[in-house]
Amino acid sequence: MDFIKDSLPLLIPLIVVELGLAITALIHVLKHPHYRFGNKIMWVFIVLLVQIIGPIVYFVFGRGDEQ
Repeated sequence: MDFIKDSLPLLIPLIVVELGLAITALIHVLKHPHYRFGNKIMWVFIVLLVQIIGPIVYFVFGRGDEQ
């Protein structure tokens, strides 16, 4: 239990960043119809299930051209 209490100053910002990235990526996936790879359902699963790396992968590889 002490380990969790000692890790809170690191965990809380990490959780906030992860949630912010996931929400931003999810909103973008749902609003935009164009993707470089895959489809909307695939990107929703990647963004939500792969934690912090999923939204980053979406913004680097999945996001299509803005129109």
